[in-house]
Amino acid sequence: MSRRKVALVSGSATGIGRAAAWLFAERGYDVVVNYSKSRTDAEETAEGVRSRGTDTRLVRADAGVDGEVRRLVEEATSAFGGLDALVNNAATTHFVPHTDLDALTEEVWDSILQLNVKGTFYACRAAMPHLKARGGSIVNVASVAGIAGSGSSIPYAASKGAVITLTKSLARAFAPEVRVNAVAPGPVQTRWLADHQDMVEQAMAMTPLKRPASPDEIAEAIVYLADRATLTTGQILVVDGGRTT
Repeated sequence: MSRRKVALVSGSATGIGRAAAWLFAERGYDVVVNYSKSRTDAEETAEGVRSRGTDTRLVRADAGVDGEVRRLVEEATSAFGGLDALVNNAATTHFVPHTDLDALTEEVWDSILQLNVKGTFYACRAAMPHLKARGGSIVNVASVAGIAGSGSSIPYAASKGAVITLTKSLARAFAPEVRVNAVAPGPVQTRWLADHQDMVEQAMAMTPLKRPASPDEIAEAIVYLADRATLTTGQILVVDGGRTT
């Protein structure tokens, strides 16, 4: 059993999740790396954790399915003896113009809400007894889309608005033992947006700092909320270069 703190980061094969996993390792945490499809990428994330001097477990699970999420948490806690930080980073979207309402089929809505909202709740519920036992914390990855109603599609914005509200509700429900916060990034330069640079450029035109975030910058906010902000709960930390100021 590990004597170090333990972090579970969903969707940590690439992007923000990978950056958070590596930063937790740099802060001395053992890290559970989760993926659903990208095993090769997830193995690279896990190797990056080991190279930073801590231990890791690689667990394949669909973060939108309750049973798989419960198994993910069980494997994490069995491997390391407990859990100190849960980061709900796994998410999905469909890129649909906000004016194209007919493209928003039931399948589009269901796929986004299942992972982004239900999956976040499932993970919080499954992890809660373990986090309470160690006075841990949760950080949900929301988005400024959930504040401004912008982003890749209306269902995505709605899902991230729900994550913001869920964060506030769970912060009240799980206090005082467990803190629950969220980070709300603006555009982040990951492969999600690689084919949508026009959206990034439009957003940057309205952003005072004139650039998107890097995954490392969002990871800094995540680990700060999880590990340092000990009197902070129910809060949404916006990291968007001043766009929603």
